Amino acid sequence: MGHTDWTIAYHPKVAGEDIPQLDAPMRRDIERAIRTRLTIDPFTFGKPLQYSLKGVRSLRVGAYRVLYMIERSTVFIGAIKHRSIAYRDGIEKRFY
Repeated sequence: MGHTDWTIAYHPKVAGEDIPQLDAPMRRDIERAIRTRLTIDPFTFGKPLQYSLKGVRSLRVGAYRVLYMIERSTVFIGAIKHRSIAYRDGIEKRFY
């Protein structure tokens, strides 16, 4: 696959709820992972999900999961949650 410039877009709740709940070191780790992985090749680094989250991918960053979808040249980040709650019912509403 050729080089693509991936644009990152965020669901409003990611900026309003998810990111403010992170401590500073985890916030830095997640920002770095997005910058160095998802903007490079979101297909390689993320794991495809299934069932109600079919079409969504998950990037593991420590105990957190960055849930995102890929559409054309945009990576849409719908949630950044601790793994214990990342896949709970209702999170799919941020994507569909």
